[in-house]
Amino acid sequence: MGNENYIYDCIITGAGPAGLGAAIYTSRDRLDTLVLEKFMPGGQIINTDRIENYPGIPQIDGVGLIMQMQKQAQQFGADIQNGKEVTGLKKLENGNIQVECDNEIYTARSVILSPGSSYRKLGVGGEEKFRNAGAGVSYCGTCDAPFFKGKKVICVGGGNTAVEETLHLTKFAAEVIMVHRREEFRATKVLVEELMSKVNEPGSNLKLELDSVVASIDGKDKVESATVKNVKTGQEKELSTDGVFVFIGMVPNTGFLDSFVGLTDNGFIKADCAYLRTQVPGVFAAGDCRVGAAMQLATAVGDGVVAAMMLKQYFRDPQWWNEPVSDAMQPQGW
Repeated sequence: MGNENYIYDCIITGAGPAGLGAAIYTSRDRLDTLVLEKFMPGGQIINTDRIENYPGIPQIDGVGLIMQMQKQAQQFGADIQNGKEVTGLKKLENGNIQVECDNEIYTARSVILSPGSSYRKLGVGGEEKFRNAGAGVSYCGTCDAPFFKGKKVICVGGGNTAVEETLHLTKFAAEVIMVHRREEFRATKVLVEELMSKVNEPGSNLKLELDSVVASIDGKDKVESATVKNVKTGQEKELSTDGVFVFIGMVPNTGFLDSFVGLTDNGFIKADCAYLRTQVPGVFAAGDCRVGAAMQLATAVGDGVVAAMMLKQYFRDPQWWNEPVSDAMQPQGW
């Protein structure tokens, strides 16, 4: 049970890679650390069956990596509590932060917000059934493109990320079909020009299906085809494919933070990109939930580490919070 009279050094909201990365550092520094996780540790990465781009580990699955990170944090003394949904936060007059969790209240000297984000889904048949790269549905081309070398894939989306990731996939897949619901792309002009240049190359492995949406994803044990529907004519056709990559955006898990910290129109936490400070002194943001996040496993862990190190600076000098990034903590003695 929460004890609002007990004061933790740090409370971390969310036990994904960013939260666990932070917990390893804070607990190893002998800071009394509580991690509150809505479900179970892991976040989006536990849906990944093969990770090959995490430095120092040639290959591991998401569950295996998270189990190791959780164990490591707990060995240093971090208290990780599952099934604890944070519903609100409050800055107290004495400078501490109150964290509301269902009917419980916790108090800490600092908070690291790492609730992560969720991939925006198509919401069509077969998407959940095949939702990992091994079965054929992926939300990260940077992560999973090598698994589709020499295969056929479909990409869905029309923004910057969709165009960048689709172009990346053309370096691996034998055939890439990009499905976009409009005739014009939302991506920046230079990216669209690069995309069209690739499409128009002689013998290009990239094709476009414009004014179209994916209506269903089909297969037995893995993706074998997808039904694509033209939104203007209503005509449908089945395309054979080994995988479907969905690039239609991210949804940050920040609904509980409304009015507490600054959020963008899309719900991402506003934080300076150097020290990850929010507008609330003592409250940091780490991982996919913040503005400017690279949405990668390694960078999420890095965010957690940065936040954990910066909170010590806040403990030493609370006034540091108000110093501009350009003037704060400049290298000395080199």
